[in-house]
Amino acid sequence: MRFDYTSLDTERGLLLLAHMGAGEITEVDVHGHQAVRTIADVADAHGVLVVPDIGRVYATATGRNQLVAFDEDTGAVLFTAPTGEYPDGLAYDPLRNTVWTTNEHAGTETVVDADSGAVRATVDLGGEVGNVVYDPAVDRMVVAVQGRNDLAVIDPAGFTVTDRIPVPGCDSPHGQALDTADQVMFVGCEADAAMVTVDLTTRSVTGRDPVGQTPDVLAYDSGAHRLYVATESGVVSVFDRDEGRTVAAGAAHLADGAHTLALDPITHHTYFPIPKGPDGNPVLWEFEPTSSGFQLLSQHSVRFWRLC
Repeated sequence: MRFDYTSLDTERGLLLLAHMGAGEITEVDVHGHQAVRTIADVADAHGVLVVPDIGRVYATATGRNQLVAFDEDTGAVLFTAPTGEYPDGLAYDPLRNTVWTTNEHAGTETVVDADSGAVRATVDLGGEVGNVVYDPAVDRMVVAVQGRNDLAVIDPAGFTVTDRIPVPGCDSPHGQALDTADQVMFVGCEADAAMVTVDLTTRSVTGRDPVGQTPDVLAYDSGAHRLYVATESGVVSVFDRDEGRTVAAGAAHLADGAHTLALDPITHHTYFPIPKGPDGNPVLWEFEPTSSGFQLLSQHSVRFWRLC
């Protein structure tokens, strides 16, 4: 019953959940508080990414080593494209209209035309890879290379690695979240129960903080200057950015399986799909932020509804 990545279309209030254990994508209306559609036959679904500007949803079917594209309105499959072994996270490059898949075991990125599904390139990173993020400020892709303990910076026009940023003190960098304005990348260290703050301009680690065991998905709220780190242990940590520093605001064990989340940058609410709620069924928890960080977050749940 495991959920993996999530993606939110804020204008439509449509939240996409990769329901990995069921091999499907679940769509939730976060305004109406109900699951509205299930897209089946997405084998071992890991990554999911909605691109509202072009009305498409992309998902990695890890069980078939494929990228699958869907129509956001109808849920119809538009194309499938081959990837490397074990495709996981996704990123969209709006300038070249391409989708990048992180192929964890292959140690590569597959670059796919977002309209046609044609594979434009494969980029070898030289080791197992974590998540990929598009940085619009400098027009670069940034990949956490857990097999080398560094961040690879890629030119998305030439498909070439232009820089390697070491992340000392971070064993197996995996999840990432970007503060575009300050050019800071927050990186979860899978083997360390830690999160590091990386200044992309100076190419240096400027902070290291403890989090729960096996950090997975990170989300940064640029409007509130707040970072969320969800971990495989179910512990969620919250940090604030204050005058260039990453400051711990709180942490709590939210629930077993609470290793992924979605963030609404407009309402500043966070969404956590939980495999087992109080009645044993999957649920989606929606939280509003508090001034004290995550310490009281679980007491300020504003929505609680069943997924299926």
